Amino acid sequence: MNHYEAILDFFSKADKPVSAGQVAEATGIERKEVDKVMKKLKEEEKIVSPKRCYWELKK
Repeated sequence: MNHYEAILDFFSKADKPVSAGQVAEATGIERKEVDKVMKKLKEEEKIVSPKRCYWELKK
């Protein structure tokens, strides 16, 4: 599983909005890489931010 898939999988299992730091800590992926993948997910409109600095899958 690559980083993109791992992070997307983490978001699908999260029961509440999470920060990039929480994603990095839970997946073991470096924060810099998490930021890159999350940027791509935002551009693809797969994640949205219900409150500042927290993200969840678009419903």
